[in-house]
Amino acid sequence: MTYSLARATVLCLFFSFILIFTASKSLAQEDLFDSNEIIDIKMAFSIKDLRSTTNDSTFTDELVWVKSPDGEWEEMPIELRVRGNFRLSNCYYPPLRMKIKKKNREGTMFEENKSIKVVFPCSRSKTAESYLAKEFMAYQLFEEVSEYIFETRMMRVTFINEDKKGDEEVMLGFFLEDDDDVADRFDGEIVDDKRILGTLLEDLPAVRHDFFQMMIGNTDFSGLFKHNSKTLMLPEEKLVPLAYDFDMTGLVNPPYAQVSDLVDIENVTDRLYRGFCREKEVFYTVRDEFLQKEERIFEVVSNYEEYMTSSQYRESVRFLEDFFDILKNDRVFENQIVLACRNY
Repeated sequence: MTYSLARATVLCLFFSFILIFTASKSLAQEDLFDSNEIIDIKMAFSIKDLRSTTNDSTFTDELVWVKSPDGEWEEMPIELRVRGNFRLSNCYYPPLRMKIKKKNREGTMFEENKSIKVVFPCSRSKTAESYLAKEFMAYQLFEEVSEYIFETRMMRVTFINEDKKGDEEVMLGFFLEDDDDVADRFDGEIVDDKRILGTLLEDLPAVRHDFFQMMIGNTDFSGLFKHNSKTLMLPEEKLVPLAYDFDMTGLVNPPYAQVSDLVDIENVTDRLYRGFCREKEVFYTVRDEFLQKEERIFEVVSNYEEYMTSSQYRESVRFLEDFFDILKNDRVFENQIVLACRNY
């Protein structure tokens, strides 16, 4: 009897240990994009050197430190390079791409993310973070209306600026999922080697994408020319759009925002529907979807109020309200969306 009790006790302790170990292991390997908690990151590099020594194919060896739940900084070797076009040329902090070798990311939240895009504020101004937060918010809004999205994770960056004698700056930033990782999530592939006409995209995903772009006041994209939009091929050769890069929009409206010469508006806060024409029923179906999600849209916006000034928050709310006013007015909806769609 005593032996059986002892044996049962040992087995119980053994399985308890296994459960605790498995839970700890699972927590350690939680994917980067599985949580909405802000990550604390520390980076140190020379912006000038990074600009002069890296490009689309050349990386430099750097280090990143990630704060663990117990408050300790854990060091991880990475490779880093600049990326982008407009922001690379016009912003103090360039957008970056971070690569992590398999041996360095094993057992970490980055285990499934060999390559990640990094987005920083454009400038060092006091309001720069609010524009970054609004751009991040736009990605969260897109998640509410489309399943085909780039995943994101906000981070608080302690940046040691080696161009400023090691001065430390604390700022917001965010990680943006790599193209190939998005494709893997949907068992598809990114189509980069050919131009795809917008009319060839699946109706509902395409129109949801186009309504969203109008909602945030974005005309700075082109699926045909692969500008701030990717085309994802799903199984059975179904094509859907993937939107990204929302800084040059009416919702964010940063100081450097400018309108393309290819569209007939004067300011990024002027809305213009740039979607292709579909059967009329598709427009009304997506209209109903957006109206059903109106309350949730404004809940998401309220989550980011703390990162904006009071006037910026009010302006963001007003800007989105104007879009829903368009949807609620039959005549305006017909004129500004249904009849404004593109045939080519």
